[in-house]
Amino acid sequence: MNAHNPSGWRPEMGEGNETGPGMITHSGDMGLMVEEPLIFELGGTGDSGAKCGIDLDEPEEMPLAALQPFLRKQAPALPGLTEPETVRHYTRLSRQNYAIDLGPFPLGSCTMKHNPRLNEKVARLPGFADVHPLQPHQTVPGALAVIEQLADWLVALTGMHAVAMSPKAGAHGELCGLLCIRAALEARGDARKVVLVPESAHGTNPATAAFAGYGVESIPGTPDGRVDLAALQARLGPDVAGVMITNPNTCGLFERDMKAMSDAVHAAGGFVYCDGANFNAIVGKVRPGDLGVDAMHINLHKTFSTPHGGGGPGSGPVVLSEALAPYAPLPFVMRGSDGQLRLIEEEDGGEELPDSFGRMSAFHGQMGMFTRALTYILSHGADGLRQVAEDAVLNANYVLRSLEDLLDAPFGASGPCMHEALFSDDGLAEGFSTLDIAKGLIDEGFHPMTVYFPLVVHGAMLVEPTETESKAGLDRFIGSLRNIAERARAGDESLKAAPNLAPRRRLDETRAARKPVLVWREREL
Repeated sequence: MNAHNPSGWRPEMGEGNETGPGMITHSGDMGLMVEEPLIFELGGTGDSGAKCGIDLDEPEEMPLAALQPFLRKQAPALPGLTEPETVRHYTRLSRQNYAIDLGPFPLGSCTMKHNPRLNEKVARLPGFADVHPLQPHQTVPGALAVIEQLADWLVALTGMHAVAMSPKAGAHGELCGLLCIRAALEARGDARKVVLVPESAHGTNPATAAFAGYGVESIPGTPDGRVDLAALQARLGPDVAGVMITNPNTCGLFERDMKAMSDAVHAAGGFVYCDGANFNAIVGKVRPGDLGVDAMHINLHKTFSTPHGGGGPGSGPVVLSEALAPYAPLPFVMRGSDGQLRLIEEEDGGEELPDSFGRMSAFHGQMGMFTRALTYILSHGADGLRQVAEDAVLNANYVLRSLEDLLDAPFGASGPCMHEALFSDDGLAEGFSTLDIAKGLIDEGFHPMTVYFPLVVHGAMLVEPTETESKAGLDRFIGSLRNIAERARAGDESLKAAPNLAPRRRLDETRAARKPVLVWREREL
């Protein structure tokens, strides 16, 4: 019997954990899908599986008077569990996590692909795993060499002039690029105040521009899902500092007019920032520098397969054009004419990078991500990286064409998509929405795709299969999604209650976000 939940039913479960019509398990579990209480519900206070603290009865211990200022007024209300109980609790919780090692993450624009174990093995080598950011530079020549070699690859793959390695993630890289643009404009005494952001750009772009002190104006898209070149050209003027373009964009399409847009922005005296979160779709195939890009961040944790999610870790180096390279943030690793590596910091920046806008972070960047990314690059080689992009695009188009007869594909006629396939909830039965499709995928054992983004598509469903998914794996995902789409088109009411097989039923997400219920249960101490 479950002493904490003897009926096996909780109000938040709706009608309980049902294994079939009217069937509710006594334990609350569903087969091996374990019903796990809070740790405070498992162990009562006052119990303990280990001795801790100071025994004040022992004469050799510190006198009570000396400890008095540090003693609690009352015992902390912590759960007391044995070691096996504690280990089992967290192990059971871990089984409720979804991970790339369990199945695909079809999140659009997130590129959650398999992380080769070779990357992890190299990152854990002595000298990499235990390097400390405060070590003297003379003691870490290998780490500096990794940074420099990775930087060299990034410059070569993008056709740019230099790269700032210290930004920690995508939005941090966006800010770095805009600060370089601002420094370049200030250096020529040009006080421009507006950044243009197309509708098809990533959502962080306007937020970053505003954070950097710029006003943000939107540029509309064309019916085929790309930036309206004429609208962009019409808005350019002496007040425009630059444009932030995502390419490939969030509609899953390549911006065919990218070079023309860059030329127009440069002619008007501005700079071009490219959001490189989707670089995975074009790595080894297209060099952004050839398209007139002045700054672009690269998510190492997306393009070059390093772990990310849950807020970190990540890494977002920013490649810079020749016009912006002098304003790169410090520290900066470069190889001198004598072939030796040099680390440029504030104390010598006056000679090497006199126009640097300063620092983005305290140290040199995410060393673990650098090591993993360089391992990924070297293990693939130039031809392998090209195949990464080709396979990512192939898989996305396979998903798009396999589902467009059941799910509306608003830009399906705009040509091949890039690394992600975009659908909408148009065509579902009345009362059914994208949310029902997403929740139904949970019952099928898949993490849902990105939903309701991009905002230019009503009820958007953005699927990025990545290049690491096999055809068999894609067929399994497509089959499940087709089944759910057929149910939604037929008006299957049970889909509105999905997920039906998860540890918890569907939540009222709006209410949970706006009116969370936080319960503190007083305990006798």
